[in-house]
Amino acid sequence: MASAEFIQCLPFVLKWEGGYVNHPADPGGATNQGVTQKVYDTWRSRNGQLPRSVKELTEAEMQAIYEGGYWLPPRCDRLRDALDLVQFDTAVNMGVGRAVRFLQTAVGAAADGDYGPGTEQCVASCDPGTALVKYCDTREAFYRRLVEQKPQMAVFLKGWLNRLNALRKEAGLPGFEADVELDLGDTGHIAKVPDLGEDESFDRI
Repeated sequence: MASAEFIQCLPFVLKWEGGYVNHPADPGGATNQGVTQKVYDTWRSRNGQLPRSVKELTEAEMQAIYEGGYWLPPRCDRLRDALDLVQFDTAVNMGVGRAVRFLQTAVGAAADGDYGPGTEQCVASCDPGTALVKYCDTREAFYRRLVEQKPQMAVFLKGWLNRLNALRKEAGLPGFEADVELDLGDTGHIAKVPDLGEDESFDRI
């Protein structure tokens, strides 16, 4: 059974993921409620099911994919004080490994993408408010650097920043008390940040 914390955080993520989209500039391709066709195919295969269009994604499948793919792997279940929501939303939009590195940077751990005992200790001893501010600032800086180096992604920047500022408000950060309109930006949806593994120097914090 899904945890209460996961169920509580999920609506924010879904609000910004929207419904079915297939924008030509989005490297993620066809997406429904934030689940890409590739992720859906992989999940169905692992569960002994035939592939089908992500348009047919069910509510139960969506929850299972989010919890198993984006809540538990980046250890959201071990976080508190809104760090769980920020970590979860980042993992969905930017990838699990990147979310772990952002968290490590925010709490003063080695940003190696491995959530081990050292990271656990830093998380336990951090000031949550300070960590939240640094985490969100790190995420914003990454978006801006991505657009600088890959100008074709600029069409998604407005939506990314709107989502991030709404996340800052939801997390209770000072200076972000005002409501953020659900504005998905110039494309009408929030694109997934692509896997930049082929360019490790770029993806390094």
